[in-house]
Amino acid sequence: MVSPHKKGIRCLGIAESFRRDREKSVLVGVVMRRDKLIDGVAVTTITVGGLDATDGVLRIYRTLNREDVSVLMLNGCIISWFNIVDLERVYEKTGVPLICVTYEESEGIEDYIKRYFPDDYEKRLKLYRKLGKRELVYLHGRYPVYVRFLGLEKWEVRALLNNFTFSGRQPEPLKVANFIARAILRSLLAGR
Repeated sequence: MVSPHKKGIRCLGIAESFRRDREKSVLVGVVMRRDKLIDGVAVTTITVGGLDATDGVLRIYRTLNREDVSVLMLNGCIISWFNIVDLERVYEKTGVPLICVTYEESEGIEDYIKRYFPDDYEKRLKLYRKLGKRELVYLHGRYPVYVRFLGLEKWEVRALLNNFTFSGRQPEPLKVANFIARAILRSLLAGR
């Protein structure tokens, strides 16, 4: 069980930035304590439209080599243009409770998978369905987010998200990871 209110609790937030005209996207992990101290960053790449998002998340975790991470937080589990993270595999390999956060309602992506990825439609569809349903959680009693989670109870998810969300509805570790990923991608694009 994770103690969401422990001051020194550490969250590994992982977010990405991509452009469809690029082969690779930038995936960044930020370790943040509940008191807002950042004490770890890792960067890797995954394939835009590929099937290596799970490996990228695991690479970030292994690169950091941090046994003090209490929770893993992902900024979406369908990233880098339909590159689907296998949440169960990440949880199984790391043993760390995880939360996948998204911000919009969705009717699903099955039709898009079929349209854009006819060659590996079945494999992607299986990964997508394995994710399961998202659950609605209100941050600070007013900001709706949609979550999938493993290794935690829903009350723990809400408490952790509230503890790591300082303004608005995007948890700070995810916000910082996304800022870094976007900055790296912009830098790479400028160096074309």
